[in-house]
Amino acid sequence: MALPSMLASLKYSDSLRVVGISICTAVVCEAISWLLIYRTNSYKSLRSSIDKAAKKLETMKTDSAKIAAKKSKTKKIDRVETSLKESSRDLSLFKFKSGAVVALVLFVVFGLLNSLFEGKVVAKLPFKPFGLVMKMSHRGLQGNDPTDCSMAFLYFLCSISIRTNLQKFLGFSPPRGASAGLFPMPDPKTS
Repeated sequence: MALPSMLASLKYSDSLRVVGISICTAVVCEAISWLLIYRTNSYKSLRSSIDKAAKKLETMKTDSAKIAAKKSKTKKIDRVETSLKESSRDLSLFKFKSGAVVALVLFVVFGLLNSLFEGKVVAKLPFKPFGLVMKMSHRGLQGNDPTDCSMAFLYFLCSISIRTNLQKFLGFSPPRGASAGLFPMPDPKTS
């Protein structure tokens, strides 16, 4: 008995297909990111500078907490924070180019899945979702059973969780100090 016919006879075959496709998509997207970003020397140097600046800032803040805060010490901390923010912004801009390719891949896969599972219930939720979540989980489905789950909702949940965990597993997660992104929060000291 071949694998596809065995999969089709399972009770959860549609759910397993969506999860499997989500895993494959995450692997392909991370491979694209590795090719365009993670293997380059400029990414490695940016990442190491962010790591160094984050460690330096952490040690400076713990030292300044022990000792009475001096003006020169706060200026040094501000300079390191500014350097860290600039490096984080540069890293985000550097990752932006692969983001477009990954978005294209995800768009194509989502369109393919949408045509394959249009109007099909792929899973049953163990709870009755509320308002907005119900609209998302029941998108494109006929019937009134609120526990029915569409492909879009299952794929969305799988994509988020699988890709994030895969990035952590492969060591591609953002560095500790790089949380600012393209649009960092305004600095309260400058206001």
